[in-house]
Amino acid sequence: MPHKEGSLEAPIRHPLDWQSEAFYDPDAIDKELARVFDICAGCRRCVSLCGAFPTLFDLVDETDSGEAHDVDRQSYSKVVDQCYLCDLCYMTKCPYVPPHPWNVDFPHLMLRAKAAKFKKGEVPLRDKVLSSTDALGHFAGIPVVTQTVNAVNRSKPARGLLESALGVDKNAWLPEFAPRKFRGAAKPSPSTAVRDGERTPGKVAIYATCYVNFNEPGIGHDLLALLAHNDIPYVLVASEACCGMPLLEQGNLEGVAAKKAKNIPVLTRYARDGYAIMAAIPSCVLMYKHELPLMFPEDEDVRAVSDAFWDPFEYFVSRHRDGLLKTDFKRALGKISYHVPCHGRVQNLGRKTYDTLSLVPDTEVKIVERCSGHAGTFGVKKEFHRMAMKIGAPVFKAMAEPQPAFIASDCQLAGHHIAQGIEEAGLGSAPLAHPLTLLRKAYDI
Repeated sequence: MPHKEGSLEAPIRHPLDWQSEAFYDPDAIDKELARVFDICAGCRRCVSLCGAFPTLFDLVDETDSGEAHDVDRQSYSKVVDQCYLCDLCYMTKCPYVPPHPWNVDFPHLMLRAKAAKFKKGEVPLRDKVLSSTDALGHFAGIPVVTQTVNAVNRSKPARGLLESALGVDKNAWLPEFAPRKFRGAAKPSPSTAVRDGERTPGKVAIYATCYVNFNEPGIGHDLLALLAHNDIPYVLVASEACCGMPLLEQGNLEGVAAKKAKNIPVLTRYARDGYAIMAAIPSCVLMYKHELPLMFPEDEDVRAVSDAFWDPFEYFVSRHRDGLLKTDFKRALGKISYHVPCHGRVQNLGRKTYDTLSLVPDTEVKIVERCSGHAGTFGVKKEFHRMAMKIGAPVFKAMAEPQPAFIASDCQLAGHHIAQGIEEAGLGSAPLAHPLTLLRKAYDI
């Protein structure tokens, strides 16, 4: 492939043609993989991002010619399996993304290959189980089941059996299930009045997310307390299913469409009624703001929900710019090591969490912008956990130095992964706290 200068224009993304038969054609997929791999092998800017690129470059270097077109196509799956769709190569590294004529969208090509694999039934039971987050949450909501699952998570012998049976790495951190779901315990909004002349939406509809609802409801309660303290009326959306991101990562696009069919009609009513729809998990926000519009580009309801969706700190910064965010902080937070999650970075939000926490007096926020390696379900799988820890190693070191008062990430899964990495590397210890929890601490509410 001859050298060509990269594009200087802002990246754009083309809609996914996932409902066409051609999208799943194996010969067409292999042809496009060969084309893109040839470009990537001649560039290699993304070698440090994840395991997909070193795997590809090793395959290329092992050929007699040293050329990507001589890589055995049966080995392409080794590259695809290492991609966990963080999108960082597309958004931060690749000079050949559209509108460049080479039209390289590595993550969506990997998604296409994963979707073809899923359609052929070549996905293990383990992956299907791990991606069924709302079904797992409802099942684990039964008290005796919650106690049993949590006991298994804490037991080394049980984790060994789980690794043998399902391929879930016995050393990987796994979330516990909460004894009481967030949606069942959320306090009603103390404020109902919306002020005139507000530029940011003056009322919020909370999409709880599977993780907050079933695993760490405290994050959701912190968000509600922050809204109440700032006199922002809120409601919980009437009903919700999983956003579909875990299914997307497995290539289960029909499954994503099924979740969309449950969620979008509910969320559209709030979007049309002027609510800011909000979720505390970056991957869920990304799903509604970017991924679903690319899967359903002609759906006006999907677009309305996308336009109405906010990251919490994006919202707080906008309220502050409008002079409507209270700054009556009572407690300093000291030094915070803050990790910007991949699914936050690719939304082009800027450093909104940093901006908000920096409003707190006597608080110093150190930013770490690099993939933690957890990547949803990737980091808990036996065949990938060691790679996930290797990818996260530079983050673990950066987050531990200098000794912070807290470590934090908007992605709580990444946060726990980082905390595990810091501990295993003997880099000291600091309590993990979600940024919403830290902001609540600062208000002392």
